[in-house]
Amino acid sequence: MEVTWLDSNSWLITVGGQRILVDPWLVGDLVFGKQPWLFKGEHPQPRPLPEDIDLILLSQGLEDHAHPPTLEALDRAIPVVGSPNAAKVVEGLGYSQVTALGHGETFTLNQQVTIKAVPGAIVGPTLVENGYILRDVATGASLFYEPHGFHRAEIKQEGPVDVVITPVLDLTLPLVGPIIHGQKGALELVDWLQPQVVLPTADAGEVTYSGVLISWLKVIGSAQSLQAALQANGSSARVLSPTVGQRVALDLSPRQPKSAVV
Repeated sequence: MEVTWLDSNSWLITVGGQRILVDPWLVGDLVFGKQPWLFKGEHPQPRPLPEDIDLILLSQGLEDHAHPPTLEALDRAIPVVGSPNAAKVVEGLGYSQVTALGHGETFTLNQQVTIKAVPGAIVGPTLVENGYILRDVATGASLFYEPHGFHRAEIKQEGPVDVVITPVLDLTLPLVGPIIHGQKGALELVDWLQPQVVLPTADAGEVTYSGVLISWLKVIGSAQSLQAALQANGSSARVLSPTVGQRVALDLSPRQPKSAVV
């Protein structure tokens, strides 16, 4: 299994010989609701679009996960799997192969990788977006991805999982509370899923952020403090912090393959 962090919540994951582009924001600015004064994210330069993509995987329909300018720049013939909300976004952009995956449902990519949707971030009063469990059909190597640190106790039944991509920082807003659950959520996931590797997401590598909202955000935690907490708890999980654009081959010990519902 190989991973490349493309900054923020964007990842290129190679598993089972399949190249999966996750929550890509690679070109253009990141703005919510066309209000740059409130929040604006910028790359110092556009990131190159990865080639030979087998699937685009979207956890949410919001702009920082289903980023319209990036999706417009990618080949609309690439298959897409996403939450129902994300599926509406890409369908509106003209993508031709779109699968909306509800919680508990599984998609099989080219008979090589299964992708199971699990409950993820809570957006608004009622909408629950997606997290995902990816499994290599041949080897059983597995990965969990959810970008806001939201998960339910039912995720325990999916363990063990080899790699967890999750936030390690807590982000809170006054009167709103946590919008990203980092340290506590990551510790909980490690306890439940027993991963070999933890990869931080939702952090800023090269991107810069501006706007009124940034001054209100309170940030707590770090990859180093999470590693220290894991060691104090007796966990052998390694917290890796990849450099943006650096391909990382994950050295995983083999485990007994876990069957998946197809």
